[in-house]
This record gives sequence, structure tokens and C-alpha cells, in this order.
Amino acid sequence: MSYLEALRLALHAIVGSKLRSFFTLLGIIVSVGFLVAVVAIIQGMNAYVRENLTSAIIGTNAFQVRRDPIAPGLLDEETIRAIARRPRITRDDAATVEAALPDAYAVALQSGYPPPTADVVWGSERLRSVMVFGVTPPYQLVQDYTLAAGEALADPDVRERRHVGVLGWDVADKLFGSPERAVGRKIRVGGREILVKGVIAQKGRVLGQSFDAFILLPISSFESIYGRRLTTVVSVKMRDAESIPGAMARAEEAMRLSHRLRPGQDNDFTIDKADALMDFWQTLTRLLFTIVPAVVCIGIVVGGIVIMNIMLMTVNERTREIGIRKAIGARQGDIRRQFLVEAVCLSALGGLLGVAAGAALAALVGTLSPLPARVTGWSVALSLLLGAGTGILFGVYPAARAARLDPITALRAE
Repeated sequence: MSYLEALRLALHAIVGSKLRSFFTLLGIIVSVGFLVAVVAIIQGMNAYVRENLTSAIIGTNAFQVRRDPIAPGLLDEETIRAIARRPRITRDDAATVEAALPDAYAVALQSGYPPPTADVVWGSERLRSVMVFGVTPPYQLVQDYTLAAGEALADPDVRERRHVGVLGWDVADKLFGSPERAVGRKIRVGGREILVKGVIAQKGRVLGQSFDAFILLPISSFESIYGRRLTTVVSVKMRDAESIPGAMARAEEAMRLSHRLRPGQDNDFTIDKADALMDFWQTLTRLLFTIVPAVVCIGIVVGGIVIMNIMLMTVNERTREIGIRKAIGARQGDIRRQFLVEAVCLSALGGLLGVAAGAALAALVGTLSPLPARVTGWSVALSLLLGAGTGILFGVYPAARAARLDPITALRAE
């Protein structure tokens, strides 16, 4: 019997028992679908973080000089204590970095995370827990902010400690109804009166978190209200991504000279770019990638056992058919091939249906959430390989048992 004939007989048997075939494949469909969907969601989350979250926090083509790492991960207590002993990042540090990078597009000093929050009041309207950042004017360039109305913060605002501010879109919209109405109004932030200079255009939400609910104050005015922060950060924006590594090296050298660090002595600062945040995120998602295969393997094994049991039951039901085939000349290899191909077809079909189910679930997640769930080719190939492999692994024993049947005994079966 050729493999083509065995395939024809296998498909005929599967179609002839649709309901039984479906329930036979259910374990593999669920396991494969789960694998495809979870991998698509994780890949989509990685892409979303890379394309949106990192640029929203750090800015595009940018890096930061910080007191502590942007994504610390799992640090031991000794490292945490060493970081706590580091000096603050100051305006002198910002000036040092700026002098070392004359080709930088913008160098800004900003208050870092976590920012203080304050109630913002205008007339009878009140917004609670709005994030407040103290910045120098170039910060608006680092973050690629554009103005929906009014003016940006300027150097005189910092030098003269002016009580002025620029609002994020959400703050202006909720307090005044439109950006234009906000400009020139006086609001109270943490009990201090602030004149609204401008409103930043809407940037949207990332993973449900709004990046438009904030107020920017000149860093001098910010420090007069909240004091100097431990997490002050120097942000540097370069004109293109290719120039970032060289700029980071020059900034590190300038900072070491400024802090009088000897050769071999560890940095008392951290220089990070968006990759650090991405690496931290991928460390978290790597845990999911270690759990998912275990869950999928359990499902595949259960599905394989179901296939084996159903195939054994099929062998018992088709004993007379096997006897007739042997009586008219079918060899053991023909019978073995017939049932093995049937098991592989069942499991491969389960893999295909699982891939379709996983892709549909990923598409649903992409429709109902901001995550761009992406079905990857390797997850589809792995799923189909697992399906076919399950059929081979768990189909060998039923096929061998069918091939060993005595044709005389088989012909006597009712």
C-alpha cells in the first residue's frame, strides 16, 4: 500500500467519524491554540513596549544619565545600598554632558520617576493625583512634544523661577474643555498658583496608561515647591540612532572626569537607553516563555494519550476489516502504515485547527485591546510539528497492534 492510498483511507475514516475525530483532537487543538495565542500576545506586547512605551518614557533616539538604573530588575541588597550612596544628578552634570556632546539635538534635566502628584484646581473644577514634572526646556524636544495651543517652557522661565506650566492634553481637556481655553488661565497646583503657558498635543495611552495627564513646570520652580529630587535625570536626544553608542561613551567619559573617578573605579551613575527598559521587559516575558511550553507539553501528552486510546478502540472496531485486508494480501507494513498515517493525519489536523483557533484568539485580543498581537511563523511551524509528532509518537503502538493481528482471528470477529 502506498502512502497516498494510506492517506486516502485515513481521510475517509476521519470524515466518516467527524464527531469522534473532533473530540479526539480537542486536547491538541486547545494546546496548540494556547501556544499560538500566547506567543502572539507576548510578541505583540514586546513590539508595543518597544514601539510605544520606551519612546514615551525615554524618547526616540535618546538615552539618559541617571543616579539609578532605569530598569533595575532583581538587584541584590549590596548593589541597592551602593546605588543609594551615589550622588544626585545635578545641573552641573547636565552642563557637563551638554559640553561633551555639542552634536546632541537636545540635552535636558528633569525630575525623574516616581514624580510627585498634586490636585490641580481651577475654579470649582478639581483633578486629583496629576503627575508633576520639573524640567528644563529641551525636555520638550527630547520627548518630541508638539503644542496644541500656547507656548512651550523657555529658559527665562527656569532662570527667573516663574510659576508657569505646560499642561498635558488630558488635564487641559478635563479642566477647560479645550486646549485654547486653558492658555493664560491660572490654576492651583499643590496649593501654588501656576499660569498656564501652553498645552501639549495628545500622545494617547500606552497599556491603558495615559501619557497626557501631567503638568510640566520649570525645574527651578518645581524644586522650590517639592525640593530637590533624588531621581533627577539628564536626558540626551541625538539626531539619529546610529550616533547613540558614541554619544553614550563620550557622556560616560565626561561624567567620570566630572565626578573625579579613578581608572578602575565603578561609575557612580548609570547611562541607559531604551534598550535597558526593553531588556527588563523581556526578562519578565521570558518567564512566560518558560511556563508556556510546560503547559503545552502537558496538553499535547494528554491529547496524544487520547489519540492512542481512540486508535486502539478503532483497531478493535475494525478487526474484521484488518482481517479481510490481510486475507487479500495486505502485509503487516501496509496495515501499520494505514493506522500510523491515520494517527498522523488526526494530530496534524488538530495542529491546523489549533493554529486557526490561536490566530483567531490573537486577532480578537488585537481588536479588543491596544496590543498588536502578532502570530509568528516559528510558533506556527512548532505547533504543526508538535501535532504531527504527537501522531507519530502515540500512533506507533496502535498501528503495530493492528499489524500483528492474526488474519484468521480477525476474520472470525463480529
